[in-house]
Amino acid sequence: MKFKGKKITISKNWLLWLLFVILWNFGYPKASPLEDVVVAVLLSFIFIFLKKKFN
Repeated sequence: MKFKGKKITISKNWLLWLLFVILWNFGYPKASPLEDVVVAVLLSFIFIFLKKKFN
């Protein structure tokens, strides 16, 4: 995809991370904003670890 002459790449890892965050939000709708942030950060660390392990 191009945006004003710049190429934008969306990685599969980012899309998968986003999917898990969305699933968390729908699975636990009464979670506090702090819990949402903690889960998003933990998922980020997991995906960073997996990216380093498999790439």
